[in-house]
Amino acid sequence: MSETILETSGLSKKFGDRWAVKDINLEVHSGDVFGFLGPNGAGKSTTIRMILTLLSPTAGTVKIFGREVKENRKFVLSKVCGIVEKPDFYLYLSAYKNLEVLGSLTNKVTKYQIFNALEIVGLRSRAFDKVKTFSHGMKQRLGIAQAILTKPALIILDEPTSGLDPQGMKEVRELVLKLSKEHGTTIFLSSHLLTEVEAVANRMAVLNHGDLIAQGAVSDLLNADSSYYSLQVSPQDRAVELLRKTGWVEVISVANGIDVRIESCRAAELNKLLVTSGIDVSSFAAKRTLEDYFLKVTEGASEV
Repeated sequence: MSETILETSGLSKKFGDRWAVKDINLEVHSGDVFGFLGPNGAGKSTTIRMILTLLSPTAGTVKIFGREVKENRKFVLSKVCGIVEKPDFYLYLSAYKNLEVLGSLTNKVTKYQIFNALEIVGLRSRAFDKVKTFSHGMKQRLGIAQAILTKPALIILDEPTSGLDPQGMKEVRELVLKLSKEHGTTIFLSSHLLTEVEAVANRMAVLNHGDLIAQGAVSDLLNADSSYYSLQVSPQDRAVELLRKTGWVEVISVANGIDVRIESCRAAELNKLLVTSGIDVSSFAAKRTLEDYFLKVTEGASEV
């Protein structure tokens, strides 16, 4: 079983008479890219601020590396880096100088560490350019360079692709995967961009109205009680014709295979129908997108 890096127990925050989050129990394992999802106002940023000790909880505890953060703040946070909202820099200084100045606020950083961080995020060639010349996406990558400067074991990113164009989103997504796969960094990623989380996360939690309503492996949560299936069959044309005549199978798309929607309890019946009709079935897999799952479990949320 993987080591638990981050754990919250009964974590709650109350503002006046309103609970922003209540009884949040999260568990992030070593090596996870952990997606933290929820509609706007669900309490994601409040939870992150409590994890990073930027906000005191009304109740509950946070443990990182098995130690309570409140009692071991200096030790724990020396191994953690978080970017909440957007990173800020000295615009008239170069990328290199920014990392040198900001890195020295916690630990003295070496020239090698700075260039290595810039290399990882793809900004080494712009090391001595002033940050005021950087695009929004480049500033986001520089923020991640700052986060990995001292090789933290846990990085917490709050909406890292906010405001980025598609190319910027792709760059951040690839960077997250690189940090996870090549550097073994555990990443806690808060976002409302469902396709982005689905592309990078192996585990996730969903928050709604301050309550934790789901948590687990992304693949397990998406396939549970799925009514969407992806089929690989031959001959495909005859299978499509057969399915459209049933009255209980909805053919969603026909491209590289057939995507259908049925009642989950009829999956075996569909497979039997295809086989007994002389259709070769090479693959029959449950399929559901993160958006389908998210909208189901947050039904009633006013804004995604």
